[in-house]
Formats: sequence, structure tokens, C-alpha cells
Amino acid sequence: MKKLLVVAVLLSALTVNAQAYRGKGDQKFQVGALVQSDASGILVSADWGLGENFSIGLLSSYLLDVKTRRYSEAEFYMNNPSYDPLIDGYPDLEEKPDFLDRVDLRARFSANLGNVIGLPANMDVYPGLSLGLRNFGGHAGFRYFFTNGFGVFSEASFPIAKYDQNISGYDSLNNQFSFSLGASFNL
Repeated sequence: MKKLLVVAVLLSALTVNAQAYRGKGDQKFQVGALVQSDASGILVSADWGLGENFSIGLLSSYLLDVKTRRYSEAEFYMNNPSYDPLIDGYPDLEEKPDFLDRVDLRARFSANLGNVIGLPANMDVYPGLSLGLRNFGGHAGFRYFFTNGFGVFSEASFPIAKYDQNISGYDSLNNQFSFSLGASFNL
């Protein structure tokens, strides 16, 4: 019982000074894993506090593991009517994403609501909006800081308006619902 009490006191002492959002001048760096349909990757983001309850930031992600698309010969020739196997050779029926299919960059605005809704200082909830390479979207996240400099975060992102309504193939990457989980650092 004594050991449990000592651990509880130590953990509470670690979180006393930890703050998830400090207001104007606050700076955060986050790195984590990103998961979406048919792909997973990494993301990094940075946020700068401009007021007591709002911040702006940048987010960049890169998809490392993308499900390869495989076409039947009929689908391939239907999508490539000028392709001639006698001249061009036998077609590669697997399509792999390019660098630009895998990468995304977003400018974001977040409302940091932890203190507004009465959460402890080491926790923050931050809904917001983002403007990216493929869409105008939204996000909702949660941060928990163990110490003044280190914490964890989870975040869900979703498109509100896609720039191209007729997306196909790898255009759906970074243009759909995604979930992120990782480490957050106070700078």
C-alpha cells in the first residue's frame, strides 16, 4: 500500500507543473503515426499560441505504407486506350503512388479549449480547421502532458470540402478521414 501511495504522489508531482497549452507565446512540436484507409505514415506538426485560447500551425505528413493498386488487363487497357503492348511492352498492372501522392502539407488554426471546459492544466482539447494541398478540413485533438516538456496527443482529421470532386486512384490519400497518435513537446 505504501508503494502505491508513493507512486501516486510522484505521478501527481510530475503533472503539477505540466501545461498542455499556455496561451500566447506557447510553442508545440508533435511527431506521430498517421493511419487512414489503405495507408499509414508519419506526421510532424508545430503550433504557435497567438492568444489565450487559439493557435496557428503547420502540419506535414508522409505516407510510408500504401496499399498498391492492382489492375486487371481489361481495366488497364480501358484506362490507357493508346497503349500498344507490341511497342510499349507488357504493361505493369501494379500502380504505385508517387511522392506527391504520399505527402501533404496543411496550415491550421486551433481553438485550445482545455481551460474553457475546466480540464486540468496538463490536458487540452483542440478542435480546428486546416487548409491543405488537397482539401479544406477539420481536426479535433487531445493532448496530455506528463511533464512540462513532454506529453502525448491523439487527433482525428477529416475533409470538409475537397478541391477535386472527381477523385480516383491515389488522389484519395491524404484526402479522407485519418487518425494520429504520438508525442507532443513544449518548445
